[in-house]
Amino acid sequence: MSYQAHFRVWRGDSAGGGLTDFTVEVNEGEVVLDIIHRLQATQAPDLAVRWNCKAGKCGSCSAEINGKPRLLCMTRMSTFTEAETVTVTPMRTFPVVRDLVCDVSFNYTKAREVPAFKPPEGVAAGDYRMQQVDVERSQEFRKCIECFLCQNTCHVVRDHEENKESFSGPRFLMRIAELEMHPLDAADRHQDAQSKHGLGLCNITKCCTEVCPEHIKITDNALIPLKERVADRRYDPLLKLFRKRKD
Repeated sequence: MSYQAHFRVWRGDSAGGGLTDFTVEVNEGEVVLDIIHRLQATQAPDLAVRWNCKAGKCGSCSAEINGKPRLLCMTRMSTFTEAETVTVTPMRTFPVVRDLVCDVSFNYTKAREVPAFKPPEGVAAGDYRMQQVDVERSQEFRKCIECFLCQNTCHVVRDHEENKESFSGPRFLMRIAELEMHPLDAADRHQDAQSKHGLGLCNITKCCTEVCPEHIKITDNALIPLKERVADRRYDPLLKLFRKRKD
């Protein structure tokens, strides 16, 4: 069973643009990316969209659908009524290259700023040993497909461009939390999380968790525990006394 749907798709580039109206066929079982592809095939062959796997695992087709950050390939048309107008726009937080394609290089810059895993001294790679409970603690975070929807929806950078230099965003604070939880990681990441990656700017509104297509509990399982450990390190009087005695 098919019907004619009303779509509004943002067209333009870094110089500007606007919404263009389309009437397009929708078939049962299709997702928004299917409709974008149909528009390319039938009405707008120059429409730019980034995609790869069409299975919700590559994170390429991130956009905003009716104002909500989503993956185009994982948003079913059955989500909307036949009379509803579906508006598709690029992610708002990142500069537009063309149409639905954004320049997400900000995220790769931030990724390079996170120090890599630092193995303990005197332990060869083949001798690493971990308890299963420690493996499971960080396994959730490894499901991240780097769609950057959490980065896009985080209002710390979405609404404040000036914060981008000093704030790494939930995806990379989650990476720091993952490494900090690792029992074999010898790096001290607490100070850097606060001073270099802007952990203090996060006010745990959970907007990043709400849009994660992998259902990672970014706020509850990564950011809040990291904040607690940083606060303990900086303000716990017993820890301060221990450090003074150690020094």
